[in-house]
Amino acid sequence: MLRLFRLALCAAVVVCGLIGGLTLVQACPFCSAPTQTLSEQLSGAQAAVLVQWVSGKEANRDEGFVGETEYQIVQLVRDESHTLKKDARILLDRYRVAKPGDLFLLFGTQINERIEWSSPLEVSEASFNYVVQAPSKESPVTQRLGYYLKFLEYPDPLVADDAYAEFSNAPYGDIVQLASQMPREKLRQWLHSAETKPTRLGLYGLMLGLCGNSEDAAFLKGKVLEQTDGFRLGIDGVMGGYLLLTGKDGLNVLEQEKLKNTKAPFSETFAAMQSLRFMWEYAPGRIPPDDLRSAMRLLLERPNLADLVIVDLARWSDWSIMNQLMAMYQDPNYQVPSIKRAIVRFMLIAEKNPAAASGTAAPPQPTAVQEVSTPAAPAHVTQARANLVILREQDPKTVKAAEKYFFD
Repeated sequence: MLRLFRLALCAAVVVCGLIGGLTLVQACPFCSAPTQTLSEQLSGAQAAVLVQWVSGKEANRDEGFVGETEYQIVQLVRDESHTLKKDARILLDRYRVAKPGDLFLLFGTQINERIEWSSPLEVSEASFNYVVQAPSKESPVTQRLGYYLKFLEYPDPLVADDAYAEFSNAPYGDIVQLASQMPREKLRQWLHSAETKPTRLGLYGLMLGLCGNSEDAAFLKGKVLEQTDGFRLGIDGVMGGYLLLTGKDGLNVLEQEKLKNTKAPFSETFAAMQSLRFMWEYAPGRIPPDDLRSAMRLLLERPNLADLVIVDLARWSDWSIMNQLMAMYQDPNYQVPSIKRAIVRFMLIAEKNPAAASGTAAPPQPTAVQEVSTPAAPAHVTQARANLVILREQDPKTVKAAEKYFFD
C-alpha cells in the first residue's frame, strides 16, 4: 500500500536529466498540473462570442437525433472571419439544458468557410467581463498576474479557478515579481479556511513565504507542525514558504519534525523533501547548499525514498555518500532494483562529473602557449571508477540495465 502511495506522490516528479543539473519546467513549483486558461482559449480562437440560450430540442435516440440548441449572439469578442453579426443565431448539435437568456461564451476555430464552435461555456456577466478585460499575454508580467491576483478566491468559481490556473501556469520567476502586491492577510485567511480548495494551498503557502514577515513565519510553522495521520494537499508549498521566510532555522525544524522523525506520515516526509528540492532549484543561497545536502542525506535511511534521494544528491554533486551507497548495495533493507540502479547511476554521474561538491568548476583547459599535461582526476572520480569496477563484477546485470538509459 505504501509503495502505491509513493508512486502516486511521485507521478508529478519528472526526471529530465542528471548530468549538469536537472532541467525543470519553471512553472509554479507547488501548483496543480497546468491547464488551459480562458485567456489562452481566447488568444487561440479565431472567433469568440457571448451568446444567450434561445431554445433547444432534446435528443431522440430512436431516430438517431443527437439534439440541438439555438443561441443568439449578444456580443462579438473576436471575429477574424468577418462574418458574424450581433443578434445572429447559432445552431449547435446536442441539447444543452438552460433557460432563455442564460449566457454562454463560445470559442470558434475557422475551418475553410466554416466556424467550428467549442462546447458552450456558461458565464455570468461578471465572469464574462473578467475574461474580456484581462490583459493580453503581451502585457508586462506584473500587469497580467496582478490582474489575476485580484480574483483569487473570487465568489464565482469559474473566475476563481481560472485565476488560480493563471498562477499555476506562470513561471516561478514571474510569481516572485508580484511579492509586493500579494495580500498577506488574505493569504493567511485562505490558508486557515476549511473552505479553500486544498489544491490551492501550496500556491498560497508559497506566496506567503514570498511576501510575509516574522508573524507569517510563525503562522506557517504552526501549519507545518499540525498533527495529521493522512495526506495534506499543498503542505509542500507551505513548507517551501516557511523555508523562504526562515532559512536555516526553518530547515532545522523540518529536519527534526519531518526528516528524522520516523513517526511522521510518509506524505509529510515526502513534502519536506519536495521543499528541499524547491529551495535548491528556485532559491539558491537562501540556505547554504551543504545544509540542504545534509538534510537530504537524512532520507537515505528511508528505503522507500532512497532511490529518489540518491538522484537528488547526484545532481547536487554530493560525492560524500559513496561509501554509504556501496554499503547500502549489500544491505538487506535496500534490495530493491530501483535503488540499486540509482546507486549505479550515481557512480556513473560522479565518474563523468569533475566538479567538487562545493560547485567548483573543472580545471581550465591549457592554452596553446601552456605546457599540456594531464591533470590527476579528482578523488571522487577515481573512487567512482573503482566502485563501478566492483559493481560490474558483483552485479553485471544491474549495471548493464542502469547504463542502458544513462546519457552523459
